[in-house]
Amino acid sequence: MSRVKRGVTKHARHKKIMKAARGYSGASSRSYKWAHEALMHAWAYSYRHRRERKGDFRRLWIIRIGAGCREAGTTYSQFMHGLKLAGVGLDRKILADMAVQDSEGFSKLITLAKEQLTAA
Repeated sequence: MSRVKRGVTKHARHKKIMKAARGYSGASSRSYKWAHEALMHAWAYSYRHRRERKGDFRRLWIIRIGAGCREAGTTYSQFMHGLKLAGVGLDRKILADMAVQDSEGFSKLITLAKEQLTAA
Protein backbone atom coordinates (compact mmCIF):
# COMPACT_ATOMS: atom_id res chain seq x y z
CA MET A 1 0.00 0.00 0.00
CA SER A 2 1.32 3.40 -0.90
CA ARG A 3 2.04 6.10 1.63
CA VAL A 4 -0.37 9.05 1.96
CA LYS A 5 1.15 12.45 2.62
CA ARG A 6 -1.33 14.94 4.07
CA GLY A 7 0.60 18.17 3.75
CA VAL A 8 -1.39 19.80 0.95
CA THR A 9 -4.82 18.83 2.28
CA LYS A 10 -3.98 19.78 5.85
CA HIS A 11 -2.54 23.12 4.76
CA ALA A 12 -5.67 23.91 2.72
CA ARG A 13 -7.95 23.01 5.63
CA HIS A 14 -5.95 25.10 8.08
CA LYS A 15 -5.82 28.00 5.64
CA LYS A 16 -9.63 27.95 5.32
CA ILE A 17 -10.06 28.06 9.11
CA MET A 18 -7.47 30.79 9.58
CA LYS A 19 -9.11 32.92 6.89
CA ALA A 20 -12.49 32.57 8.63
CA ALA A 21 -10.92 33.52 11.99
CA ARG A 22 -9.35 36.70 10.65
CA GLY A 23 -10.10 39.62 12.95
CA TYR A 24 -10.39 37.52 16.10
CA SER A 25 -8.27 38.69 19.03
CA GLY A 26 -5.23 37.02 20.51
CA ALA A 27 -4.30 33.46 19.67
CA SER A 28 -7.73 32.90 18.12
CA SER A 29 -6.53 34.62 14.97
CA ARG A 30 -2.97 33.19 14.93
CA SER A 31 -3.13 29.63 16.19
CA TYR A 32 -5.06 26.97 14.25
CA LYS A 33 -6.12 25.15 17.40
CA TRP A 34 -7.65 28.21 19.05
CA ALA A 35 -9.03 29.56 15.79
CA HIS A 36 -10.84 26.29 15.17
CA GLU A 37 -12.23 26.29 18.72
CA ALA A 38 -13.42 29.90 18.40
CA LEU A 39 -15.04 29.22 15.04
CA MET A 40 -16.91 26.17 16.30
CA HIS A 41 -18.43 28.31 19.05
CA ALA A 42 -19.13 31.22 16.70
CA TRP A 43 -20.89 29.00 14.18
CA ALA A 44 -22.97 27.35 16.91
CA TYR A 45 -23.99 30.75 18.28
CA SER A 46 -24.84 32.11 14.85
CA TYR A 47 -27.03 29.08 14.09
CA ARG A 48 -28.87 29.46 17.38
CA HIS A 49 -29.25 33.22 17.10
CA ARG A 50 -30.67 33.04 13.59
CA ARG A 51 -33.60 31.23 15.15
CA GLU A 52 -33.76 33.50 18.20
CA ARG A 53 -33.93 36.57 15.95
CA LYS A 54 -37.42 35.57 14.81
CA GLY A 55 -38.69 35.65 18.39
CA ASP A 56 -36.87 38.92 19.06
CA PHE A 57 -38.64 40.61 16.17
CA ARG A 58 -42.00 39.18 17.21
CA ARG A 59 -41.49 40.64 20.71
CA LEU A 60 -40.56 44.01 19.21
CA TRP A 61 -43.67 44.04 17.01
CA ILE A 62 -45.91 43.16 19.96
CA ILE A 63 -44.38 45.99 22.02
CA ARG A 64 -45.00 48.49 19.20
CA ILE A 65 -48.57 47.35 18.65
CA GLY A 66 -49.23 47.45 22.40
CA ALA A 67 -47.90 51.01 22.61
CA GLY A 68 -50.19 52.09 19.77
CA CYS A 69 -53.15 50.40 21.43
CA ARG A 70 -52.51 52.05 24.81
CA GLU A 71 -52.52 55.46 23.14
CA ALA A 72 -56.02 54.67 21.88
CA GLY A 73 -57.21 53.42 25.26
CA THR A 74 -57.27 49.68 24.70
CA THR A 75 -54.98 46.74 25.37
CA TYR A 76 -52.98 44.61 22.98
CA SER A 77 -54.95 41.46 23.73
CA GLN A 78 -58.35 43.16 23.27
CA PHE A 79 -57.15 44.70 20.01
CA MET A 80 -55.90 41.38 18.62
CA HIS A 81 -59.09 39.61 19.69
CA GLY A 82 -61.21 42.28 18.03
CA LEU A 83 -59.21 41.97 14.81
CA LYS A 84 -59.68 38.22 14.85
CA LEU A 85 -63.43 38.63 15.29
CA ALA A 86 -63.47 41.15 12.42
CA GLY A 87 -61.62 38.72 10.18
CA VAL A 88 -58.64 41.02 9.61
CA GLY A 89 -55.71 38.90 8.46
CA LEU A 90 -52.82 41.32 8.99
CA ASP A 91 -49.77 39.91 10.72
CA ARG A 92 -47.91 41.54 13.61
CA LYS A 93 -45.12 42.83 11.37
CA ILE A 94 -47.55 44.86 9.27
CA LEU A 95 -49.54 46.02 12.29
CA ALA A 96 -46.37 47.21 14.05
CA ASP A 97 -45.31 49.10 10.93
CA MET A 98 -48.75 50.71 10.75
CA ALA A 99 -48.59 51.69 14.42
CA VAL A 100 -45.30 53.52 13.77
CA GLN A 101 -45.75 54.88 10.22
CA ASP A 102 -49.51 55.09 9.54
CA SER A 103 -51.21 56.09 12.78
CA GLU A 104 -54.41 57.10 10.98
CA GLY A 105 -54.86 53.65 9.44
CA PHE A 106 -53.95 52.00 12.72
CA SER A 107 -56.59 54.03 14.57
CA LYS A 108 -59.19 52.85 12.03
CA LEU A 109 -58.21 49.27 12.82
CA ILE A 110 -58.56 49.99 16.54
CA THR A 111 -62.08 51.37 16.08
CA LEU A 112 -62.96 48.32 13.96
CA ALA A 113 -61.65 45.99 16.68
CA LYS A 114 -63.54 47.90 19.41
CA GLU A 115 -66.79 47.67 17.39
CA GLN A 116 -66.37 43.93 17.02
CA LEU A 117 -65.76 43.53 20.75
CA THR A 118 -68.89 45.48 21.69
CA ALA A 119 -70.99 43.54 19.14
CA ALA A 120 -69.80 40.18 20.43
